[in-house]
Amino acid sequence: MQPSGLNFQQAPPISVPLRFFLSAPLFALLSSIVLLWSGEDLMASRWSPATLAAVHLLTLGYMAMVMAGAMIQMLPVLAGTPVPRPRLFAGIVHVALVLGVLLFAGGLLFESPNILKLAITMLGIGLTVFVVVMLVVLSRTGNWTDTAIAMALALVALGATMVLGLTLAVSRAWGLALPNLSLADLHPAWGLMGWTGLLLAGVAYHIVPMFQMTANYPQWLVRRLSPAILLILLAWSFVKWHGTGAVWQGMGLLFTCMLGGAYCLLAGITLNLQRRRRRRLPDVTLEYWRVGMVSVVLAALVWISQQFSVLNFPQSGVLLGVLAIFGAALSFINGMLCKIVPFLVWFHLQSRSDVKGEVPNVKALLPEKAQRQQLRLHLVALAACAAAALWPTVFSYPAALCIGLASCSVLWNMVGVVGRYRNHANGSKLASRSVGT
Repeated sequence: MQPSGLNFQQAPPISVPLRFFLSAPLFALLSSIVLLWSGEDLMASRWSPATLAAVHLLTLGYMAMVMAGAMIQMLPVLAGTPVPRPRLFAGIVHVALVLGVLLFAGGLLFESPNILKLAITMLGIGLTVFVVVMLVVLSRTGNWTDTAIAMALALVALGATMVLGLTLAVSRAWGLALPNLSLADLHPAWGLMGWTGLLLAGVAYHIVPMFQMTANYPQWLVRRLSPAILLILLAWSFVKWHGTGAVWQGMGLLFTCMLGGAYCLLAGITLNLQRRRRRRLPDVTLEYWRVGMVSVVLAALVWISQQFSVLNFPQSGVLLGVLAIFGAALSFINGMLCKIVPFLVWFHLQSRSDVKGEVPNVKALLPEKAQRQQLRLHLVALAACAAAALWPTVFSYPAALCIGLASCSVLWNMVGVVGRYRNHANGSKLASRSVGT
């Protein structure tokens, strides 16, 4: 079951990615609590303290946490070079992220500059260590695949997202004027279309054909899409930073359409590959990815419509965030967790010489019924959040409850897989000891 071209001997210990995967749903649960506490005010504007806190609990606490764990696991396998001292490295990054996100959300929610200053320090340490070490690992590879290139570009985008975000946080914590008001738009753009989008593309090139039994992506796409997206994002950012006249605005609209079109192209090709896949059996991960790709297209259309002033209602920015974060990013992440976590457990059990008896297969580690229940709760939460973005007075509280239930479902399933791993591994140890006595 080991796919060709992947070097699993370089994979870190299973505890390294699992600490990130198990922590992430807790932050989504916290975001639902913030929504319950804030009520309809949270969905009224993207700039309220509660909204900023809830959004960063999802983006930094959930999305970045899972993506960091996945990259620490996948990059050595894809690049063939190990992460140095993986437990120490993962421990530093994980602790800094956990504390940093909690402090940052608290500082925003309670508007405390002192808490924000502590959060900036922790997040700065954790993200800088992560980006630098991952780039060093990539620099040592002699196997520059299209996925490795996409991941390298994603790390560059993460670095830009970090600098922009920390600049905004420093401005808020120390009461300083922003060097440019466009930072408020550049930061989420680099986070979603840069770091998240490029990592999604790089992962999709391997995950979709390997786990969803589709044909490979076209070579022209995997070679050109990620560099093109980064270049267009750079050009869009330059225009956004300097653009005040009609010419700048026209260029900004052009680059907006190009960025949105690039991700619609990725979504369209992925959906077509899934439609023509060789294996026709129902698959929860496939459905997660379909929801995510449709959300990518809808988010791109909403974003482009905003730039052309077609969508001017107050909640359009919140709707865009729901589609991009919950509809796209969280759908991909949850679908990935349903496959990667059981696969990692299966692989590590297979690799252990002390494990006796037959290793349970991936479907036994995370049953189809549990995955489908998780998907249903995710879809209900997505629908409730979209409705809350449009009618916050009616749907804010139901959306909060649905997010909480969906988060608990993910956590329950991940804990269940890890529990089965420990039971099987510990049972083998006990059997070995009894035979030895």
